[in-house]
Amino acid sequence: MLTHPAAPRAHNPPPTDAPHAVVIGSGFGGLAAAVRLLARGYRVTVLERLDQPGGRARVFREGGFTFDAGPTLITAPHLFAELWTLAGRRIEDDVEIVPLSPFYDIRFDDGETFTYSGSSEAMRREVARFSPGDVAGYERFLEVSREICRVGFEELGHVPFGSLRDMLKAAPDLVRLEAYRSVYGLVAKHMKDERLRTVFSFHPLLIGGNPFSTSAVYALIHHLEKHWGVHYAKGGINRLVSGIVSLIEGLGGQLRLNAPVAEILCEGRRACGVRLGNGERIAADIVVSNACSAVTHGTLVPEPLRRRWTARKLARSRFSMGLFVWYFGTRRRYEDVRHHTILLGPRYRELLDDIFARKRLAADMSLYLHRPSASDPSVAPDGCDAFYVLSPVPNLAGDVDWETQAEAYRQRVEARLAQTVLPGLSDEIVVSRMLTPADFANDYASYLGAGFGLEPVMWQSAWFRPHNRAEDVENLFIVGAGTHPGAGMPGVLSTARVLDRVVPDPRDLPRPHARASTATS
Repeated sequence: MLTHPAAPRAHNPPPTDAPHAVVIGSGFGGLAAAVRLLARGYRVTVLERLDQPGGRARVFREGGFTFDAGPTLITAPHLFAELWTLAGRRIEDDVEIVPLSPFYDIRFDDGETFTYSGSSEAMRREVARFSPGDVAGYERFLEVSREICRVGFEELGHVPFGSLRDMLKAAPDLVRLEAYRSVYGLVAKHMKDERLRTVFSFHPLLIGGNPFSTSAVYALIHHLEKHWGVHYAKGGINRLVSGIVSLIEGLGGQLRLNAPVAEILCEGRRACGVRLGNGERIAADIVVSNACSAVTHGTLVPEPLRRRWTARKLARSRFSMGLFVWYFGTRRRYEDVRHHTILLGPRYRELLDDIFARKRLAADMSLYLHRPSASDPSVAPDGCDAFYVLSPVPNLAGDVDWETQAEAYRQRVEARLAQTVLPGLSDEIVVSRMLTPADFANDYASYLGAGFGLEPVMWQSAWFRPHNRAEDVENLFIVGAGTHPGAGMPGVLSTARVLDRVVPDPRDLPRPHARASTATS
């Protein structure tokens, strides 16, 4: 269990004259921030632009099928349990979280499959089956990953990098851990078999990064999964969303749906509220944004106040790839398919170059296939399967017209699945829907329709990332994938933990708060 300065527990609603925090967005970062702020004594209002909470973690239901729209696995369940503890409750009473074993099947283009699990013995056997000479290298990589996780996640994951001094303090460890390498480069240092290099370097794709350019710091994911396991929430990951919403409401917080924020209101350089799309103004003593950090700084913050994160700087920044996601239900079950399967195409580095650098839609693809009904029959009608397949694609900086190309690409994904692990698929589909990068831009207000915000390269990590305490505006704080430590559920939940260190104690704020009606933008 990680140690950090925990917020004091508060089980009663804050008083009506307590300082008011407005949280923009109800993704996991925003929801976790709301719980932590309520536990510290703030009044909290969460504003969500969609008609349901969760942001990317919303849920689709159709024809008896339940589809998690975004996150599909849990890798640090104790971070969720901590939120329930802060609210004086037990997560076990609201959500059933179950471990998965193995974690993934990783299927190569030739049909060979690597079974990836948390068992050291089983993993050694799999490595030896592919390349006996790489077992010792795998053991070395495992130790390196463990040490990176200890430093990068357990020690620094909840620490704000608010000054260059903070970055310089961490520099010796980062150099010692070879953070200047890419994840692929670190893996390649220890293993020679190209297939194993792929198996142990793909993880950055789960947080929006290219394994060939993402800092080796993110090699910590291998140990994080091995140490805490890979889990699933029965009924769907969205059960965690509804569970946290119940914590917020139980602590006296408020969630408003269909409430898109158009602007962060400021008095001088201090945030004092927000203006909704319908013109309504809501006063606040602090504002916490779980919106895309590029949109927060480039759109919501008034233009005269944008000093560090200017339009020019954002235009020069690198953003994660886009995501094409197809949700579908079948009238039969595919019992040979595990909960998580990664289907690799014929190319690895070259495909990633097409996605991240050339930003073109390639003829081939690699896919992540999620079959939650393998572990949880409740998400599909009897005798049926629920699926979610994700294909990394270019973000909207490319020239893909998704309005005209989405269905054609879906058909290509369907054909690939039918040729590999889901024979006869076209005759079995009963429910189908898609999300493209254009939908990410429209539904989630994601800059360039990027799936994970800023790309996690070294010069966009830690101090170089938008800070948890906004640089340009006082009393504005950032949570979610676009700030430190970054994307992925452990990272996003950790951004909310950072608030314990950077958000002032509500008792230190003047009362009553400034009224938004007097704010200037």
